[in-house]
Amino acid sequence: MKRILLFLATNLAIIVVLSITLRLLGVERILDAEGVDLNLNSLLIYAAVLGFGGSLISLAMSKWTAKRMTGARVIEQPNGPMEMWLVETVRRQAQMANIGMPEVAIYDAAEVNAFATGMNKNNALVAVSSGLLQSMTRDEAEAVLAHEVSHVANGDMVTLALIQGVVNTFVIFLSRVIGHLVDRVVFKTERGHGPAFWVTAIVAELVLGILASVIVMWFSRQREFRADAGGANLAGRQKMISALERLAAGRAAPLPDQMAAFGIAGGLGSGLKRLFMTHPPLEERIAALKSAR
Repeated sequence: MKRILLFLATNLAIIVVLSITLRLLGVERILDAEGVDLNLNSLLIYAAVLGFGGSLISLAMSKWTAKRMTGARVIEQPNGPMEMWLVETVRRQAQMANIGMPEVAIYDAAEVNAFATGMNKNNALVAVSSGLLQSMTRDEAEAVLAHEVSHVANGDMVTLALIQGVVNTFVIFLSRVIGHLVDRVVFKTERGHGPAFWVTAIVAELVLGILASVIVMWFSRQREFRADAGGANLAGRQKMISALERLAAGRAAPLPDQMAAFGIAGGLGSGLKRLFMTHPPLEERIAALKSAR
């Protein structure tokens, strides 16, 4: 749960910065047309600027952020057989998937994990942990790389950012509408907006943001099934199944909080917590691959 809250906090922080900037520029005055009622058309535009702005800025910074957070070292010139194999495997898979060659990186961590990110499928980053290279066979590692390359080929990072932008927009829009109604109906403010508007809008934005994250996490889980299927096509179904079984046996440790949605495996969850999982349970992913025809 902690990593999901921090994942949402990254978007929220950018939205807050944009909101303050627009307020200083006087744009937020559109929320109160003539001090009487909301200008809903203008409010929707305002919400879209903030909602998509925060999400797209996060996407644009994703490679830079991932490298800084994990300490990933991009392989410029392969040093040794393992790095040569990594680069050549990703190159071959990228050609099969009809995408540009991603940057290939290794980050120092004992845990078994990998991730892909980037705002463009022809300019992405695929990274693996040193623990993965030490713990997995080459067939299993090949399948993990294929899974990540499939994420890139499917445009999953862009899709998730756009979905986040849509839900951000509606959260901002609806929170302002709720704040306005409470301010007018309950506190009887006749002109402008009183403190009740801002307090209610902030509380509503937090509550709606948590509810909206359920939608985003559902899409995140669905894209894992598609990436598994893509990985099976690129590396072979049995290799993909074996890689997931190895992860299930070892329980891959999570990535840094803001990167959780982009790794090969997520944490465990049950009950309500399951709604906020970025990844489906590994057992379900293995079963889906085994039942595929």
